[in-house]
Amino acid sequence: MSDYELAQSFQTVNLYRRGAAAKLELNRPDRMNAWNRQFAIDLLEAVRAVGDDPAVRAVMITGAGRAFSSGADLKDRAGESSSGLPDVYRTLTERYHPILTGIRRMPKPVVAAVNGAAAGIGLSLALACDLVVAAESAYFLLAFVNIGLVPDGGSSLLVPSRVGFARASELAMLGERLPASQALDWGLINRVWPDAEFAGRAGEFTAQLADGPTRSYGGTKRQLNQWLYERMDAQLEFEARIQQEMVGSHDFAEGVAAFAEKRAPQFRGE
Repeated sequence: MSDYELAQSFQTVNLYRRGAAAKLELNRPDRMNAWNRQFAIDLLEAVRAVGDDPAVRAVMITGAGRAFSSGADLKDRAGESSSGLPDVYRTLTERYHPILTGIRRMPKPVVAAVNGAAAGIGLSLALACDLVVAAESAYFLLAFVNIGLVPDGGSSLLVPSRVGFARASELAMLGERLPASQALDWGLINRVWPDAEFAGRAGEFTAQLADGPTRSYGGTKRQLNQWLYERMDAQLEFEARIQQEMVGSHDFAEGVAAFAEKRAPQFRGE
């Protein structure tokens, strides 16, 4: 994708252009593109920029380095409340949700080009896109349960709408990696390409969409949103409230401590 040219650089996101195609590159490679406060601010601004630009007819979102996005940055303390607990409700509703709904309601196709890990809110971001393509080495992970949390970022809606209840429950409750090849078999994603070919093929795929009938794509998104995601705002709100309950639990505190200490958590169910 070397023929993309840098159009705008944010602190943690780069915006590239190639004709009518835009590429948003998540750019915290040292943290595997984990989400912190600045990342959410930058990504929302970038999503709005490409959404509002009539010259952009298709958008790709991908990650710099070895991951698409590893999820929320557990070292980010900017979202703490006065109690010392993370104010995840505010983080989700004010920072994350506008990004996800902005992608779903953007009247042009958005492609997630997943290189490496798409975990937690990173998986939600990928699945908010219209089409998901992946490198063979990529994997998908609803990691929330591993630190005593529940799915958020719309994943309690976006995952079952693609793969059904049984597989969504497995991903959410077991917290195991789903390799790209299996994700394709399950219908979670649309294409898998060899790592060496991935960047070029993802660029060609996005260019094909950029040359297509943009208004038709926008109308199709409206139809699918009406059928599958009409209650997306309500589900996002519901998720955020349950997630705020979870961060006050012993199991969340233990999960985060175990993650930091690189050991298995000892959950107590409380």
